[in-house]
This record gives sequence, C-alpha cells and structure tokens, in this order.
Amino acid sequence: MQGLSRTKLTVIPVVLAIVMIFAGSSVVMAQDVANGSATATVVTPLTVTATSPLAFGTVYQGVPKSVSKNTADAGVFDITGQANADLLLYLSMPEFLATATGDDRMVISFANNTLDIDTAGVGAGDPTAFVGGWQGEDPENPMGVAGGEPCLGDAGYCSLYLGGKVIPTLDQTAGAYTGDIILTVAYQGI
Repeated sequence: MQGLSRTKLTVIPVVLAIVMIFAGSSVVMAQDVANGSATATVVTPLTVTATSPLAFGTVYQGVPKSVSKNTADAGVFDITGQANADLLLYLSMPEFLATATGDDRMVISFANNTLDIDTAGVGAGDPTAFVGGWQGEDPENPMGVAGGEPCLGDAGYCSLYLGGKVIPTLDQTAGAYTGDIILTVAYQGI
C-alpha cells in the first residue's frame, strides 16, 4: 500500500500544479480593427448611332452591285464612350433584302474584308476620310472582338464603315428593298 500512496502523493501535486497554472493564468488575446472602403467609377455610357445606311442605289435585274466601305454610300455606325476603352462589337447582318410587302427578296453578302474601324476620328464618321485604326476587317469577326485592343480612341469615339454586295436575280421584282443591319456594342475589360 505504501507504493500506492507514494504514487498518489506524487501524482496529486503534479495535477494540482497543472490546474493552478491554468486556473491562475488569465487568457490574453490581442485585437485590432481596420476599416476598409469600396469605391467605383462609372464610365461614360456607350452611344451607338447608325448615321448612314449601306446604300446600293439603283440596281438592275441580274447585275450584282457592290458598295465599298470607303465610299459615301457605305454604311456608317458611330460609337461614343469612355476614351481608350476596349469594346465587344457584334454585327448582325441580313442574308436578304426584302420588299416592303415581303413578296420578294434579294441576296446581300458581306466579304471578309468589308469593314473599316476608324478609332482615330473625333467626330461624325466619314468613310472617305479614314484616319486610323483597322482596315479590311471581317464584319463577322471585327477586330474589337478578336484583337482586344482599344476601339474607342483618345477622344472616346470610333466609326465603323461597312461595304457589301447585292445580287439581284434575272427576274427580280422592281421596287425598294430593305434589310436591318444591327450593331451591338458593349464595354470589355474595364
């Protein structure tokens, strides 16, 4: 029994010492607080304007007619917004022009080099006076999408000049034909 008592006597002071260390000490914690903030700058809103239609003028039955992107008859879209901003550009182009009654259609086509994007202009676009940017672009995949480079120049302005071709049939119905060309523009990577 003495061996058992001696073990108890040795264990009890050790346990009491451990309990006193934890009971006698206070828990110390360090705290600090920081205030952060959130900021945002709203950029200039985009404005897209179709300023000139792609105008083929008089067309003869069975005779295709083209309009170049650098002539006064080219289709013109003007875009304004935040200077030096990247843009996503999407042109939705018709496959046909139709009469007002819809009873006849004429094929319209766009080659892969019928779009100029003028990023250096400072006002209403003039397809006969290209200043700088991309020439001979594919309207199905304009440089603003593929290249990721700024489309809006230092003045926050750019113009798109679009050419195309109509292909009337030999028995094309006489009359006026129209089709919608829609440009969708959005900021990218601001």
